[in-house]
Amino acid sequence: MQPVLLTAIGVGGATVIGALLGFAFKKPSHKFNDIILSFAAGVMLAAAVIGLVLPSLEHGGSFSVVITVIGIFCGAICLNFIDKLVPHLHKMTGVDQEGHPDKTAQLNKVLLFVIAIAIHNLPEGIAAGVSFGTGDSMQAFTVAGGIALQNIPEGMVIIAPMIATGMSRRRTFVIAMMTGIVEVVGTFIGYFAVSVSNAVLPFALAFAGGTMLYVISDEMIPETHAHGNEREATYALLAGFCLMLVFDFLLG
Repeated sequence: MQPVLLTAIGVGGATVIGALLGFAFKKPSHKFNDIILSFAAGVMLAAAVIGLVLPSLEHGGSFSVVITVIGIFCGAICLNFIDKLVPHLHKMTGVDQEGHPDKTAQLNKVLLFVIAIAIHNLPEGIAAGVSFGTGDSMQAFTVAGGIALQNIPEGMVIIAPMIATGMSRRRTFVIAMMTGIVEVVGTFIGYFAVSVSNAVLPFALAFAGGTMLYVISDEMIPETHAHGNEREATYALLAGFCLMLVFDFLLG
């Protein structure tokens, strides 16, 4: 139990560490915000494909392709519905939206981004917990290490966009910390319900991948390519993708 507890704290704490590093960037310019958001899109793209969709195919059994495809579309459709509910979530940001339609639209995108990160953290935590539940501690630590490394840049890149919308630093940190707590919860779910989570894990992985792909295509890329910084944003996306690719290769 102690290794599981330490792992849960580690994977969740990595997001908090990344968030604290993210506060080092004060009053980011619009160009910097586009670049860092594109970098986040690259990280998310690699995490979605390498860390979620491909493992879903590997663990889906005879109907792996069907399960993965359905999971991806379910994740995208779910986030599409959440998109409609986002205006009702503005209270948690503490930002005055009245008379600021541009800021409201920007906050919508940021909240969707944060929600996608939180949703995708749950099956990641489950994956780490399942590894411990199966008794293979070495594999479990490898999985947890990869997740923790991924969570550091994730924690960094969600800070700047939230601050840019006018959200207070304290509230920004709390929201970022909550995305890490989701992963802690997922780790314990996976550990205590190995048989159940093994059955639902392929769908959960694909579902999380679908939410991330939806946000990347529908919100993040259009936003970062709308202010004349298309080239910088493109290279930032490639950098984020390649960074996660290198992490996956080194830990594979």
